[in-house]
Parts: sequence; C-alpha cells; structure tokens
Amino acid sequence: MRLDTATTQRPATATSALRFINPPGLYDPRANGYTHVVVAPAPARTVFVAGQGGENAAGQLSADFGEQLRQAFTNLRIALAGAGANVHDVAKLTVLVVDHTEQRLALFSQAVRSLWPDGAAPACTLIPVPRLALDGMLIEIEATAVMQA
Repeated sequence: MRLDTATTQRPATATSALRFINPPGLYDPRANGYTHVVVAPAPARTVFVAGQGGENAAGQLSADFGEQLRQAFTNLRIALAGAGANVHDVAKLTVLVVDHTEQRLALFSQAVRSLWPDGAAPACTLIPVPRLALDGMLIEIEATAVMQA
C-alpha cells in the first residue's frame, strides 16, 4: 500500500495490518489527528482498553488538562503493552472530554499527531461530557486495538 494522498489506503507501520482510509468526498482529517475509516484484517486478535484517565499510578489527578491528556496517553500505552499491543495497533479511539473547547481539541490533536506522526491515526470519536467518573477528571481515552492472530 502507498502512503500519499488523503484518498489512499495506508498501513500504520510495517508491522501493522490495519489499513487507514480517507475516502474521496470527505475532508482530510489528518490535521485533527484521526482517520475516517480503519479496516482490520481477519483473523485478528482484538484488544479492548477501558477508558484511561489522567490519573497517575497513585490515583492522583492534576488540575491541568494538558497534564491529564499526557498522563491518559501514558496510561493507554501501558494498558496496550499489557496485552502485547502498541499505539500502531489501535484502530479506534473514543475520547470523553469535560468542558470541551477548541483549545482542548487543539491540544488533543497535537498529542495524537505526535503519537501517529505518519498520519495513520486511528478512527476517533470525541464526545464532550459534563463530568467523568472521578471528581476533577477532565479526559478519558478508550481504545480498540487489532493485532494479527
């Protein structure tokens, strides 16, 4: 597969079997850090990662959204590694954000682009919410990863 325009299919990495597609007729979402369609191979092993928040290993939350975002992605990488997966195996993210703003979206998009710099980012849905499970929790990131069987 080629990695070029927004309309082509492209692999995430040489070891990933996922295909990332941005069909003609849809805007190019790469600047916002996601892909419209991700196709997973069969047979495959699917890994479901529960929502990871911005709390550290001691359960402490920073009051800063950027710090919680950084910690949530750190927690996500740790959770994926527990199943033998990594960020390049992630097909879909669901992101919950308290008090969502364009500024928070920009921070999130920047973080995603740094994790997936080749533009082959997972499909993603960001959902603004009034609150999350813990007092002070500002972001939660859930992932579905697909690995070769």
